[in-house]
Amino acid sequence: MHQLFGMVLAHKDLSRAGDLFSLEDAEIEGSLSEALEQIRLISSAADYQTNDNDQAVVEICITRITTAIRETASIEKHGQALVALWESCLEHNLKPSGKDEDTPHAKIASDIMSCILQNYNRPPVMALAVPVAVKFLQRGNKELCRNMSSYLSLAATAAADLLADHTDSIVTSVLQGNWMLLRVLPALYEKQPQPITLHLRDLVALMAQLEQTEQHHLLQLFQMVARKKELGVLQECVPVLLGHLRDPEHGDMILNILLEIASYEPTALATSLPQLKEIGETSPSLIGQTAKIFGAVGHVDEERARICLLYLVNQLANMEHSFHHILLLEIKSLTDTFSSILGPQSREIYRMSNSFTAIAKLLIQQLENSSRAGARVENDTGTESAIPLDDLKAVVSGKEEDDKLQVKIQAFEEKINVDNSTPGSVRRYSLGQVSKEERKDMRFNRSKSLALHAGRMKGLSPESGQEEESGEMAAGISFTDIFSSPESDRLPLAEATQLGNALGSQQSLQDTESPREKPLEGSAEAARSPVEYQDKLYLHLKENLGRVKSYVTELGKRIPIPDQCVIEDTVRSCVAKLFFSCPLKGHYCLYSKSSFTLISQQPPLWIHIMFLFQQSLFAEPLSIESNSVQVLKALWEKTQLKGTHSFETAMIQSTFPHQKDLDHVQMHLEEVRFFDLFGYSEEAGTWQCFMCNNPEKATG
Repeated sequence: MHQLFGMVLAHKDLSRAGDLFSLEDAEIEGSLSEALEQIRLISSAADYQTNDNDQAVVEICITRITTAIRETASIEKHGQALVALWESCLEHNLKPSGKDEDTPHAKIASDIMSCILQNYNRPPVMALAVPVAVKFLQRGNKELCRNMSSYLSLAATAAADLLADHTDSIVTSVLQGNWMLLRVLPALYEKQPQPITLHLRDLVALMAQLEQTEQHHLLQLFQMVARKKELGVLQECVPVLLGHLRDPEHGDMILNILLEIASYEPTALATSLPQLKEIGETSPSLIGQTAKIFGAVGHVDEERARICLLYLVNQLANMEHSFHHILLLEIKSLTDTFSSILGPQSREIYRMSNSFTAIAKLLIQQLENSSRAGARVENDTGTESAIPLDDLKAVVSGKEEDDKLQVKIQAFEEKINVDNSTPGSVRRYSLGQVSKEERKDMRFNRSKSLALHAGRMKGLSPESGQEEESGEMAAGISFTDIFSSPESDRLPLAEATQLGNALGSQQSLQDTESPREKPLEGSAEAARSPVEYQDKLYLHLKENLGRVKSYVTELGKRIPIPDQCVIEDTVRSCVAKLFFSCPLKGHYCLYSKSSFTLISQQPPLWIHIMFLFQQSLFAEPLSIESNSVQVLKALWEKTQLKGTHSFETAMIQSTFPHQKDLDHVQMHLEEVRFFDLFGYSEEAGTWQCFMCNNPEKATG
């Protein structure tokens, strides 16, 4: 041992202990293990807890030793002696006194703990330390236990195997209130599931007492248990999990756990359907998971299938457009499994894929009919009550030919099959018209053809009766009509703004009829004579007109322009609901009567894109007083907080969107499978659906 170290420890000389810090680390490194053994003997003396001099000498020496170990990276060399001193502290009192002051041995344990466990990524050190560390969890010192738990959480990431041998002690510590260790349970469960499984019911009972992050760690554990199909213990935990479904932070995670259970044991959730139904109604964003759980439970037997179908069909009629495909897939799966429920008309019902409202009404009618004839269904499916085929065809367009419907539904089913082959895929293509909107919204239509189509929906087609009864309307503004109408220059600004806003309630917007389908370059809209020195937007566009046209030409090949834009308020902000349709509307068009719906968290970016598109249609720069600009301005103001840039300022300061924002838009379109259903046609110069771009696929 180094001479100074030996003298200080042998004589417990406090006056010379400080001189240890004048020595170089390398000079004393070889003596550290011997010094630690000497300290262990001193701290084990009977009078140590009352001898202030000895305590001070030991504290100074431990500080010098741990510093030297850290600076010379010699923890593995001296780890055994360090752990031996650490473990000796367990033989003494560690509980703090009434003044919350640590006992002398608790101070030693705390200093050594930080030195050892900071090396959690060194397996040899952890192999020595972990068996001792877990013993401190039960010694009644909360501060020491809390710090120990923090280090053990780090150790679990690098040495889960070592901790797994002590799973019992860790679970016991958690149940005694050491909730910080909840974060290590998922890692331990993979290595040693049995001790955790035995206490699962006690662990779930902690949910109400835990903080949000602690609840998250516990739910992670339950997700792993659900995947392991530990149904026996999980079934007892389901009621507690259901009780926390209303938690906005964890509702989605809990539903995923229940969905995992339903995938292999749906009967375990059969009695929970009322609570799940209520959650689906109060939290529409969770309808995707609840629908899948209902679908799973419905496969148990025909009686439950009928109950679950009624719920799913009602949601199909009432839920927003983005969830329709999930609901329809669950409904179709159930009716395929229990074909007697719908009888021979089931395939014909699903051919009516352009109207979810029509499908929902037909399904409800057939479910009611088959319920009244339940006894006959069981005994003789051939005599089952069914909807006449003529009535089915009358619900949608009587002009649709059966072979066209056949090809169309086959194309849809092929797309479903492709998507089903990819686990976890998200399908956002739409089959029907836009569902009823009860929120305040603003809309933008870029083509007259869509506006006229909305008019036909209200009163011209045989299907319109079905839609009108359910309160659905397609409202919109056709800027093309405003541009090309000879009276457009006389349209008052107040009237234009009213057209762009549907703030009080959703209302039908009538478009001015015009024989022209495209805006005329140099029309009244663009040729309006602004006071140039006052209209900054006009001057800006005048200087950049050529650049805008070139930019939009290239942009249009990468990003489609929506037919319609709806700005909707949400709890935290607002979103843009965008609708895309196929302009060709060919014989086998996938979107002849419906739209692909996209929910975007970037409304200002899409408004900017639509503004540039509008300008590209004209030979002259647009004015801030232009009717189309006023409508886009109204949409913009709906998305902005007070005090932020005005529409005019934003368009001038940044002529074109940032490239990274456009890349994000493309990624979003890829994620929702837009490019699987639409493609840019160089020949047509526009975006068309898959079937219109590849008509040979239909004949094939």
